[in-house]
Amino acid sequence: MFGRGLGDTYAVFLLPLEREFGWARSQLTGVYSVYLLVNGFTAPLVGLAFDRLGPRWVFGAGVACFGAAFFLAGGIVSLWQFYVLIGALVGIAVSLNGMVPGSALLARWYRARLSTAIGIAFSAVGVGTLVFVPLAQYLVSEYHWRVAYRIFGLTLLAAAPAVLFLLPWRRFAAGHPEYRPKLMKGEGGWTLRAAMRTPVYWGLALIFFCTATAMFSVIVQLVAFLVDTGFSPFTAAGAFGALGMLSALSIMASGFLSDRFGYRQAVTASFLGTASGMAILLVLTQFPSHALLIAFVAIFGLCMGTRGPVVSSVCAKVFAGANVATIYGTIYSMNALGAAFGSYVGGVLHDLTGGYRVGLVFALVFIALAAIPFWAIRPLRTFR
Repeated sequence: MFGRGLGDTYAVFLLPLEREFGWARSQLTGVYSVYLLVNGFTAPLVGLAFDRLGPRWVFGAGVACFGAAFFLAGGIVSLWQFYVLIGALVGIAVSLNGMVPGSALLARWYRARLSTAIGIAFSAVGVGTLVFVPLAQYLVSEYHWRVAYRIFGLTLLAAAPAVLFLLPWRRFAAGHPEYRPKLMKGEGGWTLRAAMRTPVYWGLALIFFCTATAMFSVIVQLVAFLVDTGFSPFTAAGAFGALGMLSALSIMASGFLSDRFGYRQAVTASFLGTASGMAILLVLTQFPSHALLIAFVAIFGLCMGTRGPVVSSVCAKVFAGANVATIYGTIYSMNALGAAFGSYVGGVLHDLTGGYRVGLVFALVFIALAAIPFWAIRPLRTFR
């Protein structure tokens, strides 16, 4: 909840920073790209740290990084400071509190219903967006963006010791008794080098890269898009938060649907819904209306984020063993790289065209590419 939820608050700070400092949209989305790149490049290291050190220090360090980044961001006066704090340090924090250690921890406790377990756990991503994005918008509107960053920072710094020392990390890390002996012996067969020789590994990496490219070329500028289209800032932030709420429901259901109907069927349905939501945004550029906005939030939100738990569970099942966090970390890095690429290209296309239509078409192309591996790679096509 803290990882992605706090990272997504960036969307609220985009316009205030643009107005105060006069930075170009591509410069601001470039900060988000740095955050995503750092998140991606550190994901394999976070996986390795989880396999070697366990969850206590990984999650605790993540909360501390968040607190430091947000508190210091309240005092920025130049673009490079924004890149270092909200780009680099938040990227590290999200990686430490993100899907790589979360999936690896759940894989120690579940096997048969792992997809459902991951879906339920990662629904907190949507809850975090629902809670923190409107809260950030309230603090920015009522006080100032600097005050908002400092409130977030102080709260997280105060919470870090509790995360480190009050949670039962030893019990969490031990895993289910049935799987504990293999975990303790380091058994499991798969190494990173062996995994990288399989088509499943590269198929999952491609799904992550293309999906993230499409989604983040839209999501990063969504609040600004809605405001520029004619909606109020609170309506825009509320719509963004509602997407988080619906994505929480869809993420929670994604594991159950995958276990019940199959991974390919669930993923394909989610891609179709995502493409439909982007098509509605194209219509909104010409015919803005609250009815269309509600339709977009409902369709797009119910499909947003569902691919992450599916890829996580497939990876955890196929590459189960002592090195699963390291393997998943390298796959997840493609998600972050795609998100960085998509957010940056989305900003550049906005600056070049003065609008959002070309960026939305770009996103639709990558959504289509993301669906291919579950149809073209046989192990994924038949995976259950």
